[in-house]
Amino acid sequence: MTKVYPKTVIPALNSNNKQRLFTEPSTTGRNNNNNSPAVLTVWKKSLLFNCDGFTVFDSKGNLVFRVDNYAAGNKAEIVLMDASGSSLLTIRKKRLSLTESWLVYDGETTTNPRFSVTKHVNILNAKSLAYVSTMGSPKNRSKKNVAYEIEGSHSQRCCVVYDDKRRHIAELKRKEAVRGVAFGGDVFRLVVQSEIDSTVAMALVVLLDQMFGGSSRRLLS
Repeated sequence: MTKVYPKTVIPALNSNNKQRLFTEPSTTGRNNNNNSPAVLTVWKKSLLFNCDGFTVFDSKGNLVFRVDNYAAGNKAEIVLMDASGSSLLTIRKKRLSLTESWLVYDGETTTNPRFSVTKHVNILNAKSLAYVSTMGSPKNRSKKNVAYEIEGSHSQRCCVVYDDKRRHIAELKRKEAVRGVAFGGDVFRLVVQSEIDSTVAMALVVLLDQMFGGSSRRLLS
């Protein structure tokens, strides 16, 4: 892997682990003055020893999201955190369900889920990977509406998130080679348009890995 140094100081990477994730400066990173997309670099690796997870940098090399799941820890949920380790979203697999589904909650709560994600299984529509549904009111959780649909190929790191108007609002794709050196499949791009929150988009990346990443790579048992 290309060895370049992000701005964020990460002891776990600066000691025995010599691999450095490169995030080159980009003019396409979102700012507060326009609706330019956020361009994130996702590394399928935890910063902590004996953990599975993700490490996510912005276009300037700053750490923005992280997922750290201890091998001996709670296998029932995944927590998406910000750079400081504060919980943003908690992901739990829905038990006793006829479909492969997950519930996503705000912060560390496990009540009143914010949205659900269901793996799509239909041999007649192989390009569709999953549906994201908003939840009904706390008094009527049976009412759900499909907010997003994810299509593409996870194994090829080529996925697109569409909203209910079929607008392209987020994209997962391979990271471009740098100075002729290609990155492995564990390093890829997440491009997020202004119509979707980056935190939600990253949660969808985590869930795609749960659905299609292979049993040996999943964070949840």
